[in-house]
Amino acid sequence: MNPAESWNKVRKNLKKSQPQHAYATWFEPLVCIGLNDNSLIIEVPNQFFFEWIQSHYKEAIKNEVDKEFNAATKIKYTVSPEGSEKSEETTKNPEQTQSPPPQNKNLNINSRYTFSSFIEGTHNQFAKAAALNVSDNPGQQSFNPLVIYGGVGMGKTHLLHAIGNKISNSNKQKNIVCASSEKFTLDFISSIQKNKTVEFSKSYRNADVLLIDDIQFFQGKEQTQEQFFHTFNELFQAGKQIVMTADRYPGEMIGLQDRLLSRFKSGLAVDIQPPDFETRVAIVMEKAEINGLSLPYDIIELIGLHIKNNVRDLESTIIRLLAHSSLSNQEIDYELAKKVIKERMGSNIVSDLTIEEIVRRVSMITHVSEKDIVSASRKMEIAEARQVSIYLCREILGTPLVSIGMHFGGRDHSTVLHACRVIEKKAKEDQRISTIVGELKNELSFSMT
Repeated sequence: MNPAESWNKVRKNLKKSQPQHAYATWFEPLVCIGLNDNSLIIEVPNQFFFEWIQSHYKEAIKNEVDKEFNAATKIKYTVSPEGSEKSEETTKNPEQTQSPPPQNKNLNINSRYTFSSFIEGTHNQFAKAAALNVSDNPGQQSFNPLVIYGGVGMGKTHLLHAIGNKISNSNKQKNIVCASSEKFTLDFISSIQKNKTVEFSKSYRNADVLLIDDIQFFQGKEQTQEQFFHTFNELFQAGKQIVMTADRYPGEMIGLQDRLLSRFKSGLAVDIQPPDFETRVAIVMEKAEINGLSLPYDIIELIGLHIKNNVRDLESTIIRLLAHSSLSNQEIDYELAKKVIKERMGSNIVSDLTIEEIVRRVSMITHVSEKDIVSASRKMEIAEARQVSIYLCREILGTPLVSIGMHFGGRDHSTVLHACRVIEKKAKEDQRISTIVGELKNELSFSMT
């Protein structure tokens, strides 16, 4: 069975059964990149696209796939690192969709992923510095291989492609081979099926720079690991640069050959942590600008406050805002932003909030430092900010009085209770306190609005 031809039949059937606008928007961009272990690999442009397909068209696609493929065939979606739109020629040509060995791999590098578009923060400074060093001095022994590791959506792929872009721009003659571990595997399988293993080996081993994304997916694939081991060795001994990304430190991976892990650990491994609040705000501003969206700062701050896990989630939230706005013909405002964040996070919104987060937000709005808020100082403005923080911890989080007291300098429960009563009274009588408390409640607690 030719997966590309069968997928084209699936698309034709979907075109007949789905409304024209729905097909053009949600099915045309889907690309079949191969069949692996009874799993049909379908590439989608971005995370939001995948989530929409899963929630609206999952069954429709599965029904048509069952007709054209084996009924036991599973559908596996992969998000394109390029956010790419494959050309019509690629979609229609079965030989190309069969994931052939790469010829000009520079085409696989996303031109949007550059160092200038990478938002730097304390969580990723070292990783970016290492990536820049490799870009300036590819093949340097102490930074070869370079392994960039971290959780999903942290920017590992961005740095990988930024290295490729910088080297390509400074030296057009360099042969840069860029592929995901999954594509490397599919290329290898395809070469075995077509008896073209020699061509496969050459296409990867002729690289001056080899960029491999998500090496953890080599786990459990013995033959692929064997092939990659020899590719790695040949390039390393020739002084070629190898850069890889992974979801964890190489030494913590299970299911990879020891000799392969030994090679991975022989160079430099750098991690990327989740971004802090300030960096998240900067990322939201950048992503909004890229998508041609002008957002008020309070909405940007709201997104940065609640979407904490990774950069991809932040970008997905921006795309969701755009989708909601265009599909419902509604202006993007604070209420719509809250609705989108609620959809994104569900019941995690309140549980994700901490006493530290409340203190930080009170500090920002009252201009009293976080250190002073939890200190023993009795200065009027500090005591007031502290009381507001205590009141919000009790109101929003429902934290026990004793726990709140321990966090705010070891105060007893009666002091905490007094602070709550003071702010409750002031909120009714003092317009300034009422405004501060109202704004913070609105921002920090979705369930209370």
